[in-house]
Amino acid sequence: MIAEKQMLSRTRQFGKVCEILDRYSNDSAKLIPILQAVQEEYRYLPEEVLTFVATSLNLSPARVYGVATFYSHFALEPKGKYVIRVCDGTACHVKGSMSLAEIVKDKLNLDDKHRTTPDMLFTLETVSCLGACGLAPVMVVNDEVHGQMTVEKAGALIDQIIEMEKSYARNN
Repeated sequence: MIAEKQMLSRTRQFGKVCEILDRYSNDSAKLIPILQAVQEEYRYLPEEVLTFVATSLNLSPARVYGVATFYSHFALEPKGKYVIRVCDGTACHVKGSMSLAEIVKDKLNLDDKHRTTPDMLFTLETVSCLGACGLAPVMVVNDEVHGQMTVEKAGALIDQIIEMEKSYARNN
């Protein structure tokens, strides 16, 4: 009886995760797509969810954590609604991509220690390459690529997103 109550409580707590696990037939061979779906739901991979997934798939938590930390796509910390990636690959770096990162940091009051705004609206990441060298310097906001960026364009883009969010908040 106690075990049933604990299982019911965990199912309620991890309802979305259970749905994801069911969608993938609790198949441990599908760990990566499961983690991708979980991250899509939570915007990161919470530690307790990783443990629940491991238990549900009869895998060790270390194995699941190992996969989650091996692939750079996965995040173990919460990310903002808008994930801004600034490319610092060779082509982008030569064309001044780090000045783009600096203007974003300044506008959002971020630093090397705090990459996500307190309101969980923005996360800034510097990445090695975005694969769009012909558009250098490149900045990606979520899945939208912005090529041939300048400091002015980057600042304007941040302002536009902030204004859009304020307008949305006023209308809802």
